[in-house]
Amino acid sequence: MFFRLLTAATLALVAAGPAQACYADYRAKMDNPLRLHYGVIDLPDEACSVDAATPVIAARIAAGGWELLQVVSVFTEDGLAARRADAGDYFLRF
Repeated sequence: MFFRLLTAATLALVAAGPAQACYADYRAKMDNPLRLHYGVIDLPDEACSVDAATPVIAARIAAGGWELLQVVSVFTEDGLAARRADAGDYFLRF
């Protein structure tokens, strides 16, 4: 019985496949003098929504002196290429 449950659970995990990578694009600022940047950041699976990503991004960029203004969107690997040029030096920096 236990072996069947274990086998069923293993098959369910395999069928689900690997989790999609999660990313967000955001806007941030730094004062004195005022500087702005647009960036792309990778996120843990549990932060794959705008609401969940907001504190994660704010904490990471704060280490570099930046203040989060807005999480623009959350997306998968499919959206990375389109955002690379716009993010420039802040593409996956934090």
